[in-house]
Amino acid sequence: MAYLAPSEFVTKMVDAGESKIFMATRDALIRAYMAGAILALAAVFAVTVSVQTGYPIIGAILFPVGFCMLYLLGFDLLTGVFVLTPLALIDKRPGVTLGGVLKNWGIVFLGNFLGAVTVAVLMAIVFTNGFSTEPSKVGHAIGVIGESRTLGYAQFGAAGMLTLFVRGMLCNWMVSTGVVGAMISTTVGGKVIAMWMPIMLFFGMAFEHSVVNMFLFPSGLLMGGNFSLLDYLIWNEIPTVLGNLVGGLAFTGLTLYATHIKTAPKRTFN
Repeated sequence: MAYLAPSEFVTKMVDAGESKIFMATRDALIRAYMAGAILALAAVFAVTVSVQTGYPIIGAILFPVGFCMLYLLGFDLLTGVFVLTPLALIDKRPGVTLGGVLKNWGIVFLGNFLGAVTVAVLMAIVFTNGFSTEPSKVGHAIGVIGESRTLGYAQFGAAGMLTLFVRGMLCNWMVSTGVVGAMISTTVGGKVIAMWMPIMLFFGMAFEHSVVNMFLFPSGLLMGGNFSLLDYLIWNEIPTVLGNLVGGLAFTGLTLYATHIKTAPKRTFN
């Protein structure tokens, strides 16, 4: 497996962030749409396997297939741009502004959401035979997930909100490690292995991923889950987005940048 030194792949991170900021709006939206859709299909796959086998760990082991697919195809997740684009701003790349970073985040959020909701609607048709029957076993399981991960947090008030935020932080620590891991290798096999490990960990630990949730919760509502759109936004999506931003940038982006790009002075000996 061809391997890049940290100083090399961190430079690639900054370069990638810069390129995403200057990407045409149409391209950014299409890539984000497809990323949201593929990740949503991977979530359906993981839940289906978990329900069929009775072992959620098997779903976690297989879920990363979706992340690998979308990354290799060059599509963008909100969790990834949260980490990469600010580095281009911090590195003072020419023409990079805070407005450009925020615009990119907004476009990717919209694209991810539209892609995930598209799959939610399509799978709702599958799970209910065109809305003519009660949801299948998998559809029912998705509805239960929506309830437990909105109202389940709400019952604890501020403590629940803190827990949700921290789970979002931990999630994007792992997801962004997968994004960076793919830059370490120059071969497809190496990229897949490097991505698979942290993505499997986040899904197996049930951390909160804003884009996965863009599918799970709209799908849960379509499946008759006992929670509202406001519950989803307040008691999951918004805190998760903020946690993903803080966790990915603080634990992955800034730490790697600080020690491999802006390195401390070398130690001198007298």
